[in-house]
Amino acid sequence: MYTDPPAWDRVNSFALVGYIPDPLAGFLDGLRRELVPNCFLHAHVTLLPPRPIRCSPEAAWQQVQTLIPQFAPFEVQLAEVEVFPVTDVIYVAVTQGREELEHLHDGMNLACLGYSEPFPYHPHVTLAQELKSDEVDELARVARARWAECKLPKSFRVEQAVFVQNTVRNEWIDLGESMLGHSESRLMTELVDLVG
Repeated sequence: MYTDPPAWDRVNSFALVGYIPDPLAGFLDGLRRELVPNCFLHAHVTLLPPRPIRCSPEAAWQQVQTLIPQFAPFEVQLAEVEVFPVTDVIYVAVTQGREELEHLHDGMNLACLGYSEPFPYHPHVTLAQELKSDEVDELARVARARWAECKLPKSFRVEQAVFVQNTVRNEWIDLGESMLGHSESRLMTELVDLVG
């Protein structure tokens, strides 16, 4: 990830994520790089999948700051490694916390951030995507073996939502973070209006 990209590098693609804390994040980040070398995305659970917005980033950020405090923090428990059949995305399934994630998603997917998503929302932690069809089975086998070897607690607490924006290099930048359950939030970088 690079910091403070110029305005022309940013694209109209925004998402809302909950970063997974260490030490579990470190394990997942390492596993993701093993499966997809040169992947530097930080381990996260997606709260709102990537979407274009029809309003300004400032207005979308205002919506995040207004709505996120209405959701209480919650625990997420991760389960087995699975593969989405249509997209061949390798992911870790969510058991506990699934209902809370769905409720948060539905409560945020409106107004400025509203978007008709191509797939139903399915809470998960992505390990590998955009793979060649002939490598999916082997990488899924490796992911399952490594995940079974992980001795860390496979749970984490979602306490904040991070508003992110994509770039032409497909490198996501953090724009701001807002805490669940109370109104503390922080703008992390300049919001650049590319909509319109």
